[in-house]
Amino acid sequence: MPPESRTTPEWSEAEEDTEAPEPDSAGQKADKGADSSTPEAVADNGSAERPKSGRERLVASLWPPRLTRAQLIVALLLFILGLGLAIQVRSTSDSSALRGARQEDLVRILDELDNRSQRLTDEQRRLEGQKTELANSSDQAEEARKQTVEKEQQLGVLAGTVAAQGPGISLTIDDPTHSVEADKLLDTIQELRAAGAEAIQVNDVRVVANTSLSDLRGGVGIDGKRVVQPYRFKVIGKPQDLEPALNIPGGVVQTLEKEQAKVSVTREEKIIVDALREAKRPDYARSSSQ
Repeated sequence: MPPESRTTPEWSEAEEDTEAPEPDSAGQKADKGADSSTPEAVADNGSAERPKSGRERLVASLWPPRLTRAQLIVALLLFILGLGLAIQVRSTSDSSALRGARQEDLVRILDELDNRSQRLTDEQRRLEGQKTELANSSDQAEEARKQTVEKEQQLGVLAGTVAAQGPGISLTIDDPTHSVEADKLLDTIQELRAAGAEAIQVNDVRVVANTSLSDLRGGVGIDGKRVVQPYRFKVIGKPQDLEPALNIPGGVVQTLEKEQAKVSVTREEKIIVDALREAKRPDYARSSSQ
């Protein structure tokens, strides 16, 4: 029996050792339960955020995107690679379409290309011809305009509607005795025209083809304007022809000197004829080109 009395206390101590933590754990659970049941714990749980779902976490990780420099370079390279593949596939498909076409279709395509090329060539030639024609017509129009202006100036000089200048002579007739009449001045004008005079002015009157002279008291009437001595002629023409024509034996100078007039002829490099006549519009005559 003594052995039983030794073993029993040992078992009791071991049982006490093993069961001793249970009150502690139970106490902790009780404490946790008490803590969770307190108002402060309830307030904390109420203010805590709701846990996010898997979809929300996925969206939050993808947006806003966070790309690095390496990712951007890779994306650019992939885009270039895809574009090159697309172009290659398209060209390959086109060439494969032609490669798989029948001979008749290929001949038709070539004929269409040749016809289109010929039409483009013809159109180019036509446009170049129009360009040449326009350039020529423009040059011709410009030349015609220049000729028209020159012709207008020439006709204006002959008609006395524009001023003129050039080489010529100055002729002065001093008639203190008033013995020089209109017919003597007319002979002088005719001699100058025969010698090549292109523009003539007597004092302040322009002499033209239809100029008329008449005798007036104390002077001469030229186209209805009274002109008195000394009679000053401005003549544009070749001086080497005009001066000898006046000084020939029995010519104008000798005839005027017989009338007791003093005559002087001077060659000049520049003569200005600035007396103008008013251009009158004809009442009945019209150009035949109108």
